[in-house]
Amino acid sequence: MNSELEQRLRAFLEQGEAALRVWQARHAPHPPMDWGADAWRWRRDGSAGWLQAVRHPHRVDLADLQNIAAQKARLLQNTRQFVAGHLANNVLLTGARGTGKSSLIKAVWNACRGDGLKLIEVEKAHLYDLPDIVELVAGRPERFIVFCDDLSFEEGDHGYQGLKTALDGSVAAPSANVLIYATSNRRHLVPEYFSENAATRHEGGEIHFAEAIEEKVALSERFGLWLSFYGFSQDEYLLAAQHWLQAFGCPNWDDSLRREALLWAQGRGARSGRIAWQFARDWAGRLGAGG
Repeated sequence: MNSELEQRLRAFLEQGEAALRVWQARHAPHPPMDWGADAWRWRRDGSAGWLQAVRHPHRVDLADLQNIAAQKARLLQNTRQFVAGHLANNVLLTGARGTGKSSLIKAVWNACRGDGLKLIEVEKAHLYDLPDIVELVAGRPERFIVFCDDLSFEEGDHGYQGLKTALDGSVAAPSANVLIYATSNRRHLVPEYFSENAATRHEGGEIHFAEAIEEKVALSERFGLWLSFYGFSQDEYLLAAQHWLQAFGCPNWDDSLRREALLWAQGRGARSGRIAWQFARDWAGRLGAGG
């Protein structure tokens, strides 16, 4: 066998071994379902999906979320209704980045987990699986919040159809033990374009919107409860920064630290709870606070 043929054969075998390893990884048995966990992430490998237990969930306290008292009260009330077996709504939390949307969902779950509330996180890429996830847990005695973070859909992205089906658009009735809590930076989750208005009709004094517009607005309307979040004022931002500094063991708030906090926000070009938290971590870390 000449050297060129031998090299080609070796390369072919290496490619075959690599392909075999990938196939074995994708078809390896998944770990048994751990229903004793409090939180899971939905994972997909090839054609199979499963719930992976989260061993160390992010614990957020409601008291640490500043300047969103109305949103806290409304989401907590909705969740307590759900945990108690009463009627409750799917919720869409929209607004500026870093204003506490995702943290509020985690905090409310953390406040209710002692009552048996479970959390399932589903990435945008796996939204097509939402009906399967709902069906998987429908027969369980526990109650589940399905958490979909930072949702938005671009033109040609049809993953939102799985979300619509899971909300209320299926032949099957919505499961009584599942609610969907989703966050987004925009209320209309699917982009709308001026050109779509060209198909809007005016008949007999009535406006009939184009089907494309109705389709996109209908997705947001499937959430029974909308909560809006806004950027912080300067005073609200400083209040949040002071709170987090105290939480990190730095209680000495003065004019100098106030200026540092404002400079930090100016450098980020915004004021929000997340930016206040990041400033406090940086300052506390410089003073030697541990993680």
